[in-house]
Amino acid sequence: MIVLCVGTFGLLVSSTAQQTDTIIVKEGLALSLGMGYAELIIAPNPVEAKLALGRWEAPHTDERVTMANGDVQTWRSISADEKGWFSDSILRSCYVYASVVVPSERVMILEAMGNEMVYVNGSPRSGNPYCLKDVWESWEPRFDYSLLPVHLKKGKNELLFRCNRGRLKAQLYPPLQPVMFNTRDLTIPDFIVEKKIDTWGSVVIVNCTEKSIEDLEIVSSLGTDRHNTPVGTIQPMSVRKVPFQLIAPSQTEKGTATVFLSLLRNHSNKKEIIDSVSIQFRVVEPGDNHKETFISSIDGSVQYYGINPKFISPGEKGSIEVMASRYALFLSLHGASVEAINQSGSYFPKSWGHIVAPTNRRPYGFNWEGWGRLDALEVMDVVTQRYPIDMDRIYLTGHSMGGHGTWHLGSLYPDKFAAIGPSAGWISFWTYRFRGQQMGDTTEIRKMIRRSTTPSETYEHLPNFSQMGVYILHGSEDDNVPPEQSRSMVEKLQNSHNDFVYHEQPGVGHWWDISDEPGTDCVDWAPMFDFFARHARPFQHQIREIKFLTSNPSVSSTNYWLTIDAQHEQLKLSSAAIRYDPGARRFSGVTKNVARIALDLDVGYSPGNLTVELDSQKITVLPGSAHENKLWFEMTAGKWNVASVPSVELKGSHRYGTFQEAFRNNVMFVYATGGSREENKWAFDKARYDAEKLWYQGNGSVEVVADTKFDVRKDDNRNVILYGNKNSSKAWSTLLAKSPVEVGNGYVRIGTEKFRGKNLACIFVRPRAGSRNASVGVVSGTGIIGMNLNNRLPYLNPGIGLPDCTIFDSDILLKGEEGILMTGFFGLDWTVGNGEFVRKNPR
Repeated sequence: MIVLCVGTFGLLVSSTAQQTDTIIVKEGLALSLGMGYAELIIAPNPVEAKLALGRWEAPHTDERVTMANGDVQTWRSISADEKGWFSDSILRSCYVYASVVVPSERVMILEAMGNEMVYVNGSPRSGNPYCLKDVWESWEPRFDYSLLPVHLKKGKNELLFRCNRGRLKAQLYPPLQPVMFNTRDLTIPDFIVEKKIDTWGSVVIVNCTEKSIEDLEIVSSLGTDRHNTPVGTIQPMSVRKVPFQLIAPSQTEKGTATVFLSLLRNHSNKKEIIDSVSIQFRVVEPGDNHKETFISSIDGSVQYYGINPKFISPGEKGSIEVMASRYALFLSLHGASVEAINQSGSYFPKSWGHIVAPTNRRPYGFNWEGWGRLDALEVMDVVTQRYPIDMDRIYLTGHSMGGHGTWHLGSLYPDKFAAIGPSAGWISFWTYRFRGQQMGDTTEIRKMIRRSTTPSETYEHLPNFSQMGVYILHGSEDDNVPPEQSRSMVEKLQNSHNDFVYHEQPGVGHWWDISDEPGTDCVDWAPMFDFFARHARPFQHQIREIKFLTSNPSVSSTNYWLTIDAQHEQLKLSSAAIRYDPGARRFSGVTKNVARIALDLDVGYSPGNLTVELDSQKITVLPGSAHENKLWFEMTAGKWNVASVPSVELKGSHRYGTFQEAFRNNVMFVYATGGSREENKWAFDKARYDAEKLWYQGNGSVEVVADTKFDVRKDDNRNVILYGNKNSSKAWSTLLAKSPVEVGNGYVRIGTEKFRGKNLACIFVRPRAGSRNASVGVVSGTGIIGMNLNNRLPYLNPGIGLPDCTIFDSDILLKGEEGILMTGFFGLDWTVGNGEFVRKNPR
């Protein structure tokens, strides 16, 4: 289907191009995948199979395609309306194919809306699934920022969109200039009256050239004050959201302030301004609901949170003594498609604490799991460092998706919160997103893959709620998140918890406000805050008994003075019920699936011999056995022994796997340049796609570099994702010299086993040598087919998990699970021999 249409143009198109160079996709061919093709790790997909195997040909009308389940689907014509929107039920789960013809080779901006992703002449690019309309209310989060530079060749160019949200729109137009700002996607703070400005913002830079750019800087100007911020590498034909610093005197009046940004390029020893924009910043009073920003340790990006400060009466304004008092913190998690600043603004200020709303990285983000969970924890840490917070009065609440986040974080970190208050919250992906679907986790391979997502199993962590207050709120007529979600949790809590309240408000739906009191009742519910006021977190030395569950020590390992540091069976539930008797100088209790445990002696322990009884084994601990006031125990051959501080080379709470855990710790992507032309192109395309995905989904700013530019000494404590194999990546020998997994041309070696073939893919994670925390994640293949198999592996999607290592072949796209050859976890010493793996054909 060839389309060349002229019409409306985007914000970055020049006026001269308006009538001649804008291409709107108006006609296409759509192929339904059926609702059975959920975005799961092992879902077969006939379209992706053709792409990966090099068998792709442009479809034609009425062409029939046989699905893995035997159903036959047909490519059929669809047309856009006068505004360029395709609206059809088939767009709930389908591919849309279109082609555009241009008279000469050129670079254009692709602005697509409603698509999950798109292949442009075979190269994967990030989609824009949440942008489903052209007009937005002033309070709504906008999703019109996905502007991607693409290279169109002379003649016919193919676009293949993956769609799942019911609508699609796509247009292409020329960029204003080769390198430029995209100001549709800004992360900026508000300025506070009479407070010196020293903060961060971020803006997208679009590189529409065929070369990487490394000599840029951003100059921010407010009045006569200027500040220069170097910009990291911007890869060719790509985008990156980059930080810029703002330093200036305080603003004296409430209102707005204009900041000018200039993009400078160092060229022939001269600094040339290549783009400039002006940005309006809000200037607010200290007590107003406002945005604050910080630099994330996950990827070096700028993130924000909304804060509705403790109510300041007129007589308190400017009072340093009052602001120096310690107040409660209410961490409020927003729902899907809600901005954090609007979440914090839904509350009337409290007289005894600050309301703080993290972002989940985006309005949809990661459902408060994965990078969303990390964002909530980062914000809590930032706020407790910036403000005098009473650490024993931190409360967690949230609505809808944020209610799920409340259940999720509360189940993992029972010692961080005095009480939690989920409102209209769904429980887990399996009770809500996949409700009614048969997940089929009955085979050993499926069970092993599912194990990597055990921290998401909220019900399994139910006992952790017993040490905190729980206030559950739901509307009886909620048709978005059915009240059965909360009722099911109430039913389970009744058998194990004696400090919870369930209030189901009659006659109201998902978002409701029934009183004339300022604040929205479904989040700012007075009885919930009264419940919070009656709860405080105890001091560590006041705790005599701990019952704690964890399923991944690198996600959650510590509960007051108890640490579960390692497991026998990884990513299965581990539990410990330990009692401390200070008069007898004794710890005693039982454990399950615990290989290494630590006890903090900062619990009022008096000097002298200490007795520890674990699982009916009595251990006398002599003075001097503790390390930094902590006792370590390891189980060897079924027996507990006093241990030294575990080596950082072992798995532990500092670094444990799974594969997704590599995407943190200021992560950088390193793509291979030493393979064939086709392999090098794949490595770059895949690294760029993953970076775009994390930018769009998670407001990310991942640095993407070629292996020839990677400096192992400079970045020795950062996580690295390596794209390529031993033969194509020049960073492989440096990062993976001692790895028991080796992927080369035509083979995968893991331990003593070897798999052969050019259609193999391997995804794995390893500890980075010489670093306590850093990991190396690897996305690799034994040839171009194997590499292509990784293109649509949804490891960056919320709810998806992978163990430490997975090997699969092209059958994964044709037959699903049959294509997985091996998957599992390395041992606690990171070896294969001591690990847990399942195989397609067990030995």
